[in-house]
Amino acid sequence: MRMDLHVHTEVSHDCRTPLRDIPGWMLRTNTRVIAVTDHDEFRGGPALQALVRDMGLEDRLSVIAGEEITTSEGELIGLFLQERIAPKLTPEETVREIRAQGGLVLLQHGFDPLKRYRLRPAATERIAEQVDLVETFNSRLSRHHWNRAAQAWAQARQLPMCAGSDAHTLRDIGEAWVETPFRTIHTPPQLIESLREGVVAGRWTHPVYALGQKQWRNFHGQFRRN
Repeated sequence: MRMDLHVHTEVSHDCRTPLRDIPGWMLRTNTRVIAVTDHDEFRGGPALQALVRDMGLEDRLSVIAGEEITTSEGELIGLFLQERIAPKLTPEETVREIRAQGGLVLLQHGFDPLKRYRLRPAATERIAEQVDLVETFNSRLSRHHWNRAAQAWAQARQLPMCAGSDAHTLRDIGEAWVETPFRTIHTPPQLIESLREGVVAGRWTHPVYALGQKQWRNFHGQFRRN
């Protein structure tokens, strides 16, 4: 199966992907595990979990409730959250909030200096000992070089590596993945074990081209709905 741990939905301010469309796309692409990481919002993950449950797909699909949190020095992702974490806290405070919920701290976006909301380098070093997972393949970085930089950082610290499509349209979901033996994922230890057994891969798309794709797909989707 494939796992994509950085996905946005209609709950994010800059995404229109309907929650109801995601389970079918997951099955179609064999992306059996996703983390819903909407910008400073939490409700998308639980809502999609409920949808999967109502569709009778709990034994085939796993949804991790998360949030891409805007700290005072850039973004961090929290996985396996129980409730929303407020934005604009310091990175250290954000890490404490994630840990207080029993969640995992995911460092995303690699070290791409052109990513507007990446966690600042000084903050990254301050919280390095509290990072649980590192996104070593992001489909939307300015250069693939920054994925390799994230991989080297993770390997130096012996941290589990993951992939994130940073999807903002339905078709983006699953463009970055960890290939791993099939299992359902419900807890942090299960996820970490699966990542340790997996292989990180994905399709990189230049952000300018990706933005054009997003605008076209959103326009086309809106046209079809109307």
